[in-house]
Amino acid sequence: MATRKRPKTAVVAFKVEDELAVILNELPNKSAFIRKAIIHQLDMACPMCHGSGMLPKGLHDHFAPLIAQLNTRPCDSCGTALPLPPDPGDLRPSDRSRLEQFFHGGPFYCEPCYEKAPACNECGWHVNPDLAKKHHRQLHEV
Repeated sequence: MATRKRPKTAVVAFKVEDELAVILNELPNKSAFIRKAIIHQLDMACPMCHGSGMLPKGLHDHFAPLIAQLNTRPCDSCGTALPLPPDPGDLRPSDRSRLEQFFHGGPFYCEPCYEKAPACNECGWHVNPDLAKKHHRQLHEV
């Protein structure tokens, strides 16, 4: 069964030079290209293909079973194993802040543990109180 992609509903506009507009307008899927470029720039690109979207068949066939096997991660609070989403661009709105926190190097929590963990006053990440000092030292002390 194929997974249905969530429809993109928000529109973001930005200005570019005429030359760049010509190049973008020649692309077969300008929106997909821009989404991939943004994800790559935010260091959220796939470590296997480095955001190119292409992987040689031999490498794909070699690593695909391993990636499927390692597609879960335990909650950093309760230990419940949860699947990781294959594409950060396809996150449900209810999961976005919780999983983006993890994608950017923060703790990984299941929904109940995320809701229980207080938000850091400086960055907004939800962090269990027993990890708050370590979090502050690592992220907020210069």
